[in-house]
Order: sequence, then C-alpha cells, then structure tokens
Amino acid sequence: MLTIRGKQVNTSRTLIMGILNITPDSFFDGNKYLAPDKAIDRAFEMIAEGADIIDIGGESTKPGATRVSEVEEIARIIPVIKSIKQKNQNIIISVDTYKNLVAKAALEAGAEIINDVYAGQFDNEIMKTAAGYGAGYVLMHMQGTPETMQNKPAYSKDGVIGDIKDFFAIRIGKAIEAGLKKENLILDPGIGFGKSVEHNLEIIKHLKDFKTFELPLLFGPSRKFFIGKVLNLQTENERLNGTQATVTYGILNGADIVRVHDVRPTAETVKLTQAIMCAENIAEQK
Repeated sequence: MLTIRGKQVNTSRTLIMGILNITPDSFFDGNKYLAPDKAIDRAFEMIAEGADIIDIGGESTKPGATRVSEVEEIARIIPVIKSIKQKNQNIIISVDTYKNLVAKAALEAGAEIINDVYAGQFDNEIMKTAAGYGAGYVLMHMQGTPETMQNKPAYSKDGVIGDIKDFFAIRIGKAIEAGLKKENLILDPGIGFGKSVEHNLEIIKHLKDFKTFELPLLFGPSRKFFIGKVLNLQTENERLNGTQATVTYGILNGADIVRVHDVRPTAETVKLTQAIMCAENIAEQK
C-alpha cells in the first residue's frame, strides 16, 4: 500500500496521473498553461476527466531542455498548487522536480508526492526533505541528464532491464537511508529518458520484471518520441492512439500509475482494460 503524508492510497486499480507543465518549452504542452489561471483551469478539467493525481512541473526535462532557477520554478508552481488545494483538498498533487528548495516549497504548499527524474542524485537533501513531510517519492531512472540523455544511449551486458533493476536497488537503499519508508516509494523506469526506441519497447515488454521490488510502478509513455518512430508519425499531436496502446500494455504488465497528458481517453482505456482483467479473474474462479 502506498502511503503519502500519512494517507494510504489504494493502488489495486491503476491510477491516472495528469501532466500539468507550467513551462514555455515542454515537448507537447509547452506554453499552454504558463499563465496560472490557465494551469488551474486545466488541473480541474483533468480532475473532472478522471485524474487521481495532478503532476505539476515548472521546468521541462525534454531532451536538450534548458534549466531554470529554483526561484523561477517556485514562482511558476506554488500559486497553482495553493489554488488547487484551496478548492480541492482530496486531489493528490505531485511535483515534478529534482531540486530540494523547490520540493520543500511545494510540500509546504500542500503537495504530497515528489517526482524526481534524478532519483535523488542531483540534490542530496531532497530525499531527506520528502522524508520529513512523509511524502511520496518517485525514483525515476534516467541515463545522463536531460541535456545529454539521448546522445547514443547504451547499456551494459546485462541490458537495459538489468541495469535499471540495479539502479533501483541502489536508489531504494539511499531513499531508506535518507529516512523515507518503503511504503512512500514509487518506481519509474523512465521511458524516453536516456533510452533508444528499442530500449523503450523492451522496458514496456518487460515492465513486470520491476514488480520484484514490491513497489508501485509509475509508467509514463505519453506522446513520446518512440511512439512516433514506430508508427511513422511526424508530430506529437498524432501520438494519442499509440499512447493508449502502450497504456493498455502497461496496465496488463503491472503499471500502478500511468502518467499522461490526455486524461479522458486514458480513463476510458484504464476502465475497459481493468474490466477485461477482472472478467478473466472471475472466469478463473469458476
């Protein structure tokens, strides 16, 4: 059972994490929600569509993205977090950051999860801060940095799955040392973060392999490059159907949380996929 800030979160069904990028340069929704009122409206639109978690980011982590200061990142996200929490205490807010000061400000404003693409490697204090608040914490695998991660990604003789499992084992240990509890942790293999098209497909195919850690799995394929490459599509706008295909496969292979831009179609995909899975369970019981 996932525990965040003293609250137990049921992951017996796949949860939907809606992406809210308050940035000028994110790969799909950059500049759409930079204005606070637009970001707040989008958050409540996603909640109405079925989002269980809103993942708010103030800095893009797309390949080659430009970093922003902690001050700028805080200024982008905190008014939005506060406004959402004032109107809806029940929605879970995750913050996509790897910087301790940003994480601390977000948690103080009411956020419950820190979604860290560096898994605590960029800032030594961020895990301790999350632990102090009893927050949920996402350990994501990334090879390199956003600036360099797609420069010919390669893995050891153990392959991408083996390397990510080794990485998770180390970072889970570091998280526990920092004071986080196992029930606070979520694992994300980092689709698109330092992976080739083939690496991404292999991770999706073998997603169940990461269940050996007995932690919730976060799966984030939404509109990513590999979908367009496989389907020969030119733009992010054409990748919705491919995203839903990967979401379905992810659910069937153990995804506990799916992180997406498009909440409404994903909610339908999740509901139908899980209805089919439950029907199979009923048939087996008979």
